[in-house]
Amino acid sequence: MRYVIIGAGVAGLSAVESIRSVDKVGEILMISDDPHGFYSRPGLAYYLTGELHDKALFPRTKEDYKKLNFNFLNARVTRILRSDHALLIDGKSRLVYDKLLIAVGARALPLEVPGAAGLHGVMKLDHLTDAKNLIKLAKRGKTAVVVGGGITALELTEGLHARGMHVHYLLRGDRYWSNVLDKHESQVVEGLLRAEGVTLHYKAELQEVIGKKGSVTAVMLKDGSKLQCDLLAYAVGISPCLELVNETNLAKDRGLIVNEHLQTTDPDIYAAGDVAQVFDPLTGKSALDSLWNPAREQGRVAGRNMAGRKSAYLKSAPFNVTRLAGLTTTIIGVVGRGKDEDMIGIARGDSETWRELPEAIVAQSGFEINHMRLMVGEKTLVGAIVMGDQTLSWPLQKMIAGKADISSIRDQLMKPEAPLADLLAQFWMSWRTQEAL
Repeated sequence: MRYVIIGAGVAGLSAVESIRSVDKVGEILMISDDPHGFYSRPGLAYYLTGELHDKALFPRTKEDYKKLNFNFLNARVTRILRSDHALLIDGKSRLVYDKLLIAVGARALPLEVPGAAGLHGVMKLDHLTDAKNLIKLAKRGKTAVVVGGGITALELTEGLHARGMHVHYLLRGDRYWSNVLDKHESQVVEGLLRAEGVTLHYKAELQEVIGKKGSVTAVMLKDGSKLQCDLLAYAVGISPCLELVNETNLAKDRGLIVNEHLQTTDPDIYAAGDVAQVFDPLTGKSALDSLWNPAREQGRVAGRNMAGRKSAYLKSAPFNVTRLAGLTTTIIGVVGRGKDEDMIGIARGDSETWRELPEAIVAQSGFEINHMRLMVGEKTLVGAIVMGDQTLSWPLQKMIAGKADISSIRDQLMKPEAPLADLLAQFWMSWRTQEAL
């Protein structure tokens, strides 16, 4: 049996591990045109700030790979030949597969602004090569402009600031990440950015990018103002890499459609990670996630199915621990509201589920840095945001994912000035004991 995996991200590597746990002798081949192979995509933010050395981005050793007994081919798959169970490599050689996993991820959407295309210094943060180029261009005392929303735009803002640049952060709306954070949470993040020395511009939209001798020198805004800059960084959304499947007749929508076994409409082709639009049997919907843990779990489940162990991927409440302006923040389940003006579609480190309009009532507590917001349904918690103290973030994830019946404390949670942390901690101890029994 020959298993072929296209993509060297966490979904692909997780699939290798999963296949090998079932099939000790089958041939496994991973193909990717990323020269760096597997590394930690979430770690790029810390690499950009200088908190991590590039070697720390590579959590696996040569010995780890040797134990998995698979081959890595640094090449580009240019076509999937379904009828032949084969791939076209670099437009010339053919490679036959028995089971195929497409785990090619997503890429940053381009900045569709007059003048931006082709200018040196107009940058994104999509992969390790981008991060290395950003560090080369970021120089102390220089000026950067950042546009976009979500986590990646903030990573760019903080990373460039940490490199000594003065950063102008442009927001098209009146606050940061308005479809996930509430007004208070946005204000906390914005206040921290201002305290660091970042200049925030609200209701600011790019009109034109201005260059000289092939490099960016300024941006013109729609209100007529002009900002001089040495670097323009953007994060306006990502799009699943579907080019490979366009000629295959595999079912696709915003991503490559898969069932609960991560199987496409071809029984021998699977998909996982950012490229996959995954069916959730609990809601009956298919959604896109761009989160590390779901990608890893999808790869694991896809690998088991490829190796003949039928397994279902049950989408859990989306969960991400991130850092917003230096503040540790956990986002769980359904917390937001519709569309964000700064984003086109999904963002990296984002989940479509977060932005659904919850049928819930808000309960919140906290002050300044330590803050908690709960989305309280009729009998369960459907989402939560925890900023600062993370003591309750893991229990909240388990209670939301496990659909814990909070009827016994619901009325107390909804009272003004309710001690949410105390109520949840007591409930968690009781619920965890009952679940164990």
